[in-house]
Amino acid sequence: MSARDAWHRFRKNRLALVGGAFVAALVLAALFAPWISPHDPAEQFDDGLTAQGLPVPSTLPESTRFLLGTDELGRDLLSRILWGARVSLTVGVLANAIAIAIGVAVGSVAGYVAGRTGQVLMRVTDVVMSFPTLLLAVALVAILRPSLWVIIFVIGAVYWTWIARVIYGETRRLREMDYVEAARSAGARTGRIIVRHILPHLLPTIIVWGSLGIATNVMLEASLSYLGIGVQPPTPSWGVIIREGQNFYRTAPWLIVYPGLAIMLTVLAFNLLGDGLRDALDPRQRR
Repeated sequence: MSARDAWHRFRKNRLALVGGAFVAALVLAALFAPWISPHDPAEQFDDGLTAQGLPVPSTLPESTRFLLGTDELGRDLLSRILWGARVSLTVGVLANAIAIAIGVAVGSVAGYVAGRTGQVLMRVTDVVMSFPTLLLAVALVAILRPSLWVIIFVIGAVYWTWIARVIYGETRRLREMDYVEAARSAGARTGRIIVRHILPHLLPTIIVWGSLGIATNVMLEASLSYLGIGVQPPTPSWGVIIREGQNFYRTAPWLIVYPGLAIMLTVLAFNLLGDGLRDALDPRQRR
């Protein structure tokens, strides 16, 4: 199937186009956050708090320069959400890249080699999968101490098992194809067969899981940050913003509503994009 056919199928899916447009807008907002943010996300404004010391809502006439209001320390919420998008996308993309690299390597080798090596690799995968993802991530972060790069490594280290399972099944199917049998009969080495003849046919699956995995990793990062073991303040993160604003959920509900909407729309957009890519790249799975 050519790229033109895939694009033709993809653009017929309006929900996928909407998801792709939102993802593109989010990426641009994250990249240009230093220039489009109204204020420094860490700056505390004297007029960012009411006379009672509460966050300023965006509905007050005197808060026109705070489009989404302020937080409990008088910082501009819109600026913090825009900078939080940089953190979420950085974690989502890099952690997903680590997970895909590990999952593809383990799944393809186990699926092609099979035998005792394949069984050992998949039993290790099953053992890691048996642990609840969030609890395993919490345990690893607690051991390694939370930081941005630790979070990226931990999420990649706990999420690769699902990708490995999918790649393993696909590789088991591809290893029986005639062109793989021909390469094997010609004396091609295992590594060359996997790289030259199997991985190119796994590319659509990798692309789909890449987009869907970012959504999962964004949620996992927000969960860890909300629990206080993810990205640490003063670095703005959507999970941190929600955790810091939860004590004001009655007097300042926008502190949880706006970052919560950012997480929800981001996850929804990446899932719509992933569904559209799946339908475009693999017409057999069209619903």
